[in-house]
Amino acid sequence: MTLKSDPGNFFEDFVVGDELIHATPRTVTEADAALYTGLTGSRFALYSADTFAQDCGLPSAPLDPLLAFHVVFGKTVPDISLNAVANLGYADGRFLSPVFPGDTLRAVSEVIGVKENSNGKTGVVWVRTRGYNQENDEVLSYVRWVMVNKKDPSHPAPKAVVPELPQVVDPKELPERSLDGAEYNFVLAGSPFGFEDYEIGEKIDHVDAFTVEEAEHQIATRLYQNTAKVHFNQFAQAQTPRGRRLIYGGVAISLARSLAFNGLANAAEIIAINAGSHVNPLFAGDTVFAWSEVLDKADLGDGLGALRLRLVATKNKPCADFPYKDAEGKHLPDVILDFDYWAAIPNRG
Repeated sequence: MTLKSDPGNFFEDFVVGDELIHATPRTVTEADAALYTGLTGSRFALYSADTFAQDCGLPSAPLDPLLAFHVVFGKTVPDISLNAVANLGYADGRFLSPVFPGDTLRAVSEVIGVKENSNGKTGVVWVRTRGYNQENDEVLSYVRWVMVNKKDPSHPAPKAVVPELPQVVDPKELPERSLDGAEYNFVLAGSPFGFEDYEIGEKIDHVDAFTVEEAEHQIATRLYQNTAKVHFNQFAQAQTPRGRRLIYGGVAISLARSLAFNGLANAAEIIAINAGSHVNPLFAGDTVFAWSEVLDKADLGDGLGALRLRLVATKNKPCADFPYKDAEGKHLPDVILDFDYWAAIPNRG
């Protein structure tokens, strides 16, 4: 019998230094942007209205950076995380240029680390993924690490290679922005607060909440062409201790960012990812809440600044008291996301 279907890579298939050229380039459209809005409720004006974006110096409304991120991420799943137990974290991410409807995105990854787990049944794989448009311009780059099943537990463990990653993207190395803050309309954006109104250490309860529906997270994950078994195959997941499909972590990030509009409406443009962890699982029927903390600030010039923000999302727990970690420094069980990023924001002046 000739096998033509691809079972995906298992942990022992990954070799540090290997380059993975991912299949299925994707031309993103206005329909993708509209569906993303329908699935996340995102209200950031920069990604909602051509006229608003044009006043900020752009030719039209770009895609939300997270939509571009999810599309690029989805390209990588068949090669990296089809046999994953869970996606664990992100670091050193940079959004290098805006993505517009009509752009075609493709992805290439390099394996930069591997480490077998002590159980001998799984291991962690680190990759650097780069997304390119139709002009071969790099539009985004990030590192992620994922726990992957071994196909053969008796296969000898590879030499452990754990990459050294920066804890934060240096403000001096943040990507340049094409956004013109001089014509930014705070009224139409939905908030009067600019760069100078936020203080380091300030915490913001985003107040609102979204309950995750089974159909919505399935549609969202398919929109990104993410094929990971843990999100779709209930037959297989019923055999696991949790017994249920996991919601793609990108859905949690997007819902939390959408909630963050209430309090950070002008910090629309994600320009870098410092760190991110999916610290507890999210399932259909859970209700997502979120809060943010201002960790740092940087002046970008030309009427723009950047806020370094910690975005924390919880399930079934409002965030008025900013739930985070316990006395031992471990995330509370109702915290699902700990996401550290830089966002551009205009000055009011």
